[in-house]
Amino acid sequence: MGFVVSYDVYTDAGSRAVNEDSIRAFTKDEDYGFVLCDGLGGMGMGDLASQLVVSVFQDMFLKSDEKVKKFLPVAFQAAQDVLTGEQIRLNARQRMKTTAVSVVMDKKHAYIGHIGDSRLYVFQDNKILKRTLDHSIPQMLALTGEISESDIRHHKNRSILLRTMGVEWEEPMYEIMKPISLSKCNAMLLCSDGFWELIEDDEMCITLARSGNPREWLEQMAAIVNERGQGTDMDNNSAIAIWITKG
Repeated sequence: MGFVVSYDVYTDAGSRAVNEDSIRAFTKDEDYGFVLCDGLGGMGMGDLASQLVVSVFQDMFLKSDEKVKKFLPVAFQAAQDVLTGEQIRLNARQRMKTTAVSVVMDKKHAYIGHIGDSRLYVFQDNKILKRTLDHSIPQMLALTGEISESDIRHHKNRSILLRTMGVEWEEPMYEIMKPISLSKCNAMLLCSDGFWELIEDDEMCITLARSGNPREWLEQMAAIVNERGQGTDMDNNSAIAIWITKG
């Protein structure tokens, strides 16, 4: 049994002068790759960091002869090496930080990795099956039961990240999820915190169920995000919507 993968992408600067989110979607033969990065604006040069990382992921995916299931650890480390090298070249060791979330797919499985608080949601029968867990203080508080998962969206420390790319590590700080069979999901969503903070989980599911394609799904979600962001210091917000259907 084969699967048909369709997708669409969305990004918006919000009320910020610079969009520090970067997104890429790429294909090779019958394999697919997606990556979304959110540069840390408070550190400076976040836009350069996110652009650099998505470019490394895309270039490696298109040029690599490795099997898709082995791609993510190699890509995360290569992007980290390129990013830290560029920090040295530009004398910007304290700047140029970014989150990263990526999924790559072969004919049967999806392989997911992330660092920071950009998320990937997996949907089965239009319900959330699982998502990546943020590398943030509020996520830690939720895991220990001190706050609820929904409280993460509005927590005063939601922007304090415990892991990012561009910070020196002695061992890898990215996280790789267990592979997911494409037969067990019908959609995926990669999104930056500027997107998921302004839309509830159940709204993602409702809009998914009433959409006819990934573009319609993104448009419905983006309408909710933009309505809630009106009149605020609205962050950059970006998403990649992926649909998986039986071929």
